[in-house]
Amino acid sequence: MSEEVPAEPHSGGGTPEPRSPAPDDSKAVHDAPSGLRPSEERDGPISESDALRSLTEGAGYDEAERSEALRAGAIADLIAQRLNSDASGTRIGTLALFNDSVSFGGGFHTNGARGNGTARPGGISALPMDALELAEYTDLFIQPDEYDAGLEALREHHLLVLTGPPGSGRVAAAVNLLAEAMALDGTGDGGCHRLLDPALVLEPGWTPPVKNCGYLAVLEDGPAGMGEFAVAFGVGTAAGIGSGARQLASVVAALRASDCHLVLTGGHDLAVAAAGPGGEAVGHHRLAPVDPLTVLERRVLGHEGTPDAHADLRRLLASAGAADALREQPAARHAVRLAAVITTGADVAAAVAALRDPSDQVRAWFNRYREPEALAFALASAVLEDSSYLTVSDAAVKLCAGLTPPALAPPDIRFRDRLGHEQQWIRLDFSGTAAPRVRFRSPLLGQVILAYAWGTLDGRREAFLDWLRQLLNHSDLEVRARASVAAGVIAWADHHYAVHRFLTRWASSTSWPLRQAAATALGVAGSRPGSARLVWELLHSWADGGTSAHQRRLAGTAANAVGGLLGRSAPDQAVAVLRSALDRGDDWGTLLPVAWGGVHLIHQGQAHVLLDAHLNWSRAQDLSPMVVKSLSAFVFAVSRPYERPADGAEVDAGVPGVPLLLSGLPRHRAQLAELWARALARRPVQDSAITALREWIDTYAEKCPGSLDTIGALLGDIAGRPGSHRERLVWWLGKWAGDRDRPSASAAALRRLIELT
Repeated sequence: MSEEVPAEPHSGGGTPEPRSPAPDDSKAVHDAPSGLRPSEERDGPISESDALRSLTEGAGYDEAERSEALRAGAIADLIAQRLNSDASGTRIGTLALFNDSVSFGGGFHTNGARGNGTARPGGISALPMDALELAEYTDLFIQPDEYDAGLEALREHHLLVLTGPPGSGRVAAAVNLLAEAMALDGTGDGGCHRLLDPALVLEPGWTPPVKNCGYLAVLEDGPAGMGEFAVAFGVGTAAGIGSGARQLASVVAALRASDCHLVLTGGHDLAVAAAGPGGEAVGHHRLAPVDPLTVLERRVLGHEGTPDAHADLRRLLASAGAADALREQPAARHAVRLAAVITTGADVAAAVAALRDPSDQVRAWFNRYREPEALAFALASAVLEDSSYLTVSDAAVKLCAGLTPPALAPPDIRFRDRLGHEQQWIRLDFSGTAAPRVRFRSPLLGQVILAYAWGTLDGRREAFLDWLRQLLNHSDLEVRARASVAAGVIAWADHHYAVHRFLTRWASSTSWPLRQAAATALGVAGSRPGSARLVWELLHSWADGGTSAHQRRLAGTAANAVGGLLGRSAPDQAVAVLRSALDRGDDWGTLLPVAWGGVHLIHQGQAHVLLDAHLNWSRAQDLSPMVVKSLSAFVFAVSRPYERPADGAEVDAGVPGVPLLLSGLPRHRAQLAELWARALARRPVQDSAITALREWIDTYAEKCPGSLDTIGALLGDIAGRPGSHRERLVWWLGKWAGDRDRPSASAAALRRLIELT
């Protein structure tokens, strides 16, 4: 590249400028109507002058896009690392894991399911529990908190509504309550019986088939499981409260007359119903959770375990990861199952791995819960995990509305009330924040939920995608970023479908939040080895597009995408995409997104690769479009102050408020010296390069200790090159040192240094 000779200081008005011996047509600047930005929507090439103006005057125009990219990239980093960590021995997207069905047993019993059994073999309405079954429930039972309150309520009312989440041990608790109540009241001659059809007690004139005994009635979870008890408790109709209460009162009277007790167990819907006016005739008690590790220890060691035995068991549980598994799935039934594995000498590690496998848990949950309210909160949590409860619940309400017919009034939805029942895999974390955060107990669950729902809920896929698209316009940047990550997760299921169904449309949108969402989604999708090749092929095809506004936006999205996770893992591929997006002849419309992509790639710790690329792209050192574009993007990169991401680990941590290429100058000194020399050599890049150099000296150097010395060494390298580099630097440093409005002592010191070298 030929150089401009710096002008001598002169008298008279105006600011002295270096004069150029080059002819006028060497500038190769293509004029365009004033006021146009490359980001504006018009087909055809964007001019050089418009593109260069967007890097200077319009640099702040995309500040929001830059900030979003950094935050979204940080969040995507965390989630992608979690997805690929294989923490439980299961990787997301292993579709073979969604084959077999899973059934749930009740209480602490582990030898087969014991449902409420609506069938009545031989006309029998109740089956007695034998001594072995009673012993299984009672011998090793651990009383939960407030157990005595439940016992007193049963003795007082003779009919107790006992509620708790599925798998919490509510059946075992019911059997123990019945046994103790009968023992205390002296009415246990008839033993305990299981009602095969609980609704029979609501029939007029019902009396216990056997006197002096206890009865267990198990209702299935969910509104459908309530059956006729919904009417008895007056659910949904004020008119039914009086008659329902009379029904229940007659049941209580029949139990008293026969010296019997009845425990009715169920989930959240039964708890809500029993707490209403229709439940005044009965006792009700919510079962407190029991520490699953305590349950397991009791099952394995019994009542007389020695301290050494307890210590050995704890070591076994820790080595197998059982403690972590039970924290993720704290239902008592899981503790009982692991205890059975240990006592029988089976493979504990395999049992723990199976318990921690999120695929089985997700499949079973979707088989069990199909109501829009439950689906909406599970999916909203999967997309927005670690957001505040109110953020997740608001999003879930909107999704629920998309899954149900329009209603005249807002629905009375109370997600928090159902978390311990329908959503046991979710917890509210109150630690370290004023607002509770929604988190899954297993780190992989949210992603498995997304993949499973996307692949199986065929009738609701469109509504889910519309809702996800709405989240991308949310006012909370964190919500937008997490929604983008969710789009990347569901793109794993079918890359081709996702590209043509929504990713290409988002990537070419006139809305930058949608383009950013597509870039983030592709970064997440490409972080998985199985889909990386397809993602890179897509980005290369977008970067190689034409000059229409649509194709230019696709190229810009590709440049944005490679500045994130993808560029960190495959920097050579990233710079190849950036080159294709940039090298478009006289179309300069992709300069700004490519320049931003380069900045983000530097933040991913790939400065060396990017600087080598700029050296290669500008090797001709002439005024060809590619050389000017490359050097302009370089100057943009050295001008952008580093901003520490709000989330996630830093890849190439710098000094906040200082360009990363300045704080990291010693590591890249040779590359930077050559690129600075080329950028300072002549216009049109020279003007912005001179401005950027003064900012390094007068603004950023004081924020980064020791950087003025490294700048001096850099300028010494540049001044030692053949040509007018020394003369140019001395002239500009002297001009800044003597600036009447803004004199620079640092520039004066650097000028003396250059003159002495």
